[in-house]
Amino acid sequence: MENLPFSVLILSSIVKILFIAHLLIIGVMAMIWAERRVSGWMQDRLGPNRVGFQGILQPIADGIKFLFKEDLIPDHVDKPLYVLAPAMVLIPALVTIAVVPFGSSITVLGHEISLQVADINIGILYILAITSLGVYGVVLGAWASNNKYSLLGGLRSSAQMISYELTLGLAIIGVLMLTSSLHLRAIAEAQGAYPWHWNFLIHFPAFLAFTTAMFAETNRLPFDLAEAEQELVAGYHTEYSSMKFAMFFMAEYMHMIVGSAVTVTLFLGGWHFFGLENIGGPVWSGVISFGIFFVKTAIFLFVFIWVRWTLPRFRYDQLMNFGWKFLLPVTLTSIVVTGTLWIITGSRLVVGIGNAVAGFIVVSIVAGLLVMDAPKPAMQDSDNRLTPTALDAIE
Repeated sequence: MENLPFSVLILSSIVKILFIAHLLIIGVMAMIWAERRVSGWMQDRLGPNRVGFQGILQPIADGIKFLFKEDLIPDHVDKPLYVLAPAMVLIPALVTIAVVPFGSSITVLGHEISLQVADINIGILYILAITSLGVYGVVLGAWASNNKYSLLGGLRSSAQMISYELTLGLAIIGVLMLTSSLHLRAIAEAQGAYPWHWNFLIHFPAFLAFTTAMFAETNRLPFDLAEAEQELVAGYHTEYSSMKFAMFFMAEYMHMIVGSAVTVTLFLGGWHFFGLENIGGPVWSGVISFGIFFVKTAIFLFVFIWVRWTLPRFRYDQLMNFGWKFLLPVTLTSIVVTGTLWIITGSRLVVGIGNAVAGFIVVSIVAGLLVMDAPKPAMQDSDNRLTPTALDAIE
């Protein structure tokens, strides 16, 4: 808790809440624009360029369109849950960002104010608890819609959340071991200013597993099985329109922003970068630290877009196999190696090397086993008759 007079504490908290809430909303608009522009650039086309300079006002046009679309509520839905579901998806993203430190601190009128809405000492547990609630909104929206396709999308999302939430939690155990704290600000401070001290190098396999699970948790390609349009019409939000559909849409981008901010805090040094966060005195150092954190988060958000327009969607069996048979062994191995080497040597360098070597070995073994278990394609001889191998596969 900040050691501030009560009135200053209340005022600073209100200012930080308003700042972060507006920043999230603006971030959603920016991500909608960036998604279209980056995808256009990657596919060698223009993207939106009519509404405002380089299409910068396109998200506002989309918002106006959603506001004025007719808000249809089908007769066959469970109306209370149908109306509640979009809010249950959106609220966890808004609440989770409260514990993420987005800078060091700033001094105003002699009072040092930390750049964090709620500086609680169990920030990691809070994030894991709140982010897992978002799936309830998806499942409730799917079930309340009384639509089989929506229900299939909601059930897919719940199974996906259970599978990848486990990986998400296990991937950060190594970070907590070396930091000995659940406090997000302490985790960011422990990494130091230089990239070679950041957790993404020391826990590289866990970092990749955490990042992959974050993609799955936000239902982003290649893990958007909950809304696979080719199979489910539109997934869990098929029966939604107007601003209720827009809330589902906004929630996805808000979860992306929050997930990127959490990843930067846990693995990419938070607001630290070669000591630049300490330049400029008590006021400008806080502004610079926020700028560093903002840039890191923006880079990670670009990776979200990059992956979406690069990788194809998984099949559902591939999604489950990847989570349980691939990511889970990697994270468990990382926990064992980190704990063993940290107790024996107490050296972050040794832990980093051990994690890299063990991760490479486990990935090679698991990948080999998955390839061996993969079904063999049917083979045909030169005159197009099925070979015995193909006949066995058919039988």
